[in-house]
Amino acid sequence: MSDTQSDGGDCTEHRTAVTEAEVEALVRGICFKTGPPRTLGVELEWLVHSLELPQLPVTPERLEAAYATLRAVPLDSSLTVEPGGQLELSSPPAASLMECVDTVSADLDTVRAVLAEDGLGLAGIGHDPWHAPRRFLHEPRYDAMEACLDRNGPAGRNMMCLSASVQVCLDAGHEEPGPLGHARRWWLAHQLGAVLVAAFANSPLLGRRPTGWQSTRQLMWMEIGAGRAGAPPLNGEPRAAWARHVLDSPVMCVRRESGPWEVPAELTFREWTRSGSPRPPTRADLDYHLTTLFPPVRPRGHLELRMIDAQPGADGWLVPLAVTAALFDDPEAAERAYRTVKPLAERDLNRPAPHNPLWAEAARLGLADPELREAADICFAAALEALPRLGATARVTDAVAAFRDRFVARGRCPADDLLDRLPATEPPRSGPAGGARTAHRRKDIRT
Repeated sequence: MSDTQSDGGDCTEHRTAVTEAEVEALVRGICFKTGPPRTLGVELEWLVHSLELPQLPVTPERLEAAYATLRAVPLDSSLTVEPGGQLELSSPPAASLMECVDTVSADLDTVRAVLAEDGLGLAGIGHDPWHAPRRFLHEPRYDAMEACLDRNGPAGRNMMCLSASVQVCLDAGHEEPGPLGHARRWWLAHQLGAVLVAAFANSPLLGRRPTGWQSTRQLMWMEIGAGRAGAPPLNGEPRAAWARHVLDSPVMCVRRESGPWEVPAELTFREWTRSGSPRPPTRADLDYHLTTLFPPVRPRGHLELRMIDAQPGADGWLVPLAVTAALFDDPEAAERAYRTVKPLAERDLNRPAPHNPLWAEAARLGLADPELREAADICFAAALEALPRLGATARVTDAVAAFRDRFVARGRCPADDLLDRLPATEPPRSGPAGGARTAHRRKDIRT
């Protein structure tokens, strides 16, 4: 969701129309840039809440004032705002895990201090448990996005305005085969992704009631639909598969230099190149189209893993960052993770993520699923062995070990802590997001 673009300023760039063949060649060339894994990044989305009364919505005026103050503060990470007012920090590419951790930690300390002066804080929850969707940003991009996603129901507005995540960015990998080859890393990202969904599920509530899903955020992505939020099939060469997916995915909007943007129905980018209507698509339109696709793993030259819920606690975010980095960038851990998740592939029934049974069960059950729990246990052990080889400090390894002991070893995920605090009489919500959870105790769900 951090792909902010100017509202029409780049519409005059790259005016020459692109053909279907040119689009395929461009996508193949820009979305997988191979080489030895050397850099790492993370994008952290946070819900912003009142420190005194987190259940009450923060007014747009208060949020705008806080963000105006933050924009004047020097940060190494990029600070952006999501459609519902969520805050996002995107690290610069780091040469090591610890460089990434140290940079983001320093920026988070600064952001938290500035927000605290206005009585605001950051909540690490994958989906806002208290509030209804309310858009903070009113720009042509988000007007068009809302109109497009509304065609499939309320999930789009929930995703835009109420969700938060930890997105880990990894180099695409070697051109050659092997544990660090780009084809292996592409496959692993989608199969290990289900384990990451289950282990870090942290969004079981909607409207203060359990939905029956440990990751309601992932449920919302599933309900948005495969064309907008799905992956391509994994049974082909990654570049070719992604290029076909880009061409066959629906166009969210046709931008204009003034006035509202057109939101066509059932127009794929391939059809747009062939018809040239309402106007011929350009390279700038292709670049923009790529930012409107939200698969669980998005190739942007590097791989952007988007399936992890925001995590609780001041340092909760660094656990999925460290575990993912270890399982992808350490050759021994990568091979062990590959062998561990390979049997799970039978459960996806050859359907692309997240719209397959494996991902659905990961989001619904978390680590209550025995096979996902076993896979998570092995992968966390492999990560803990690999982290010292990646230069991780005791702060990082201790955080990963504590998470393993508190959650993975017990078949739990952070969502279980939220559910344990619900009142014993609180029933699940009815409808597609309800029915799996029964009564829970409630104390306080602020994080």
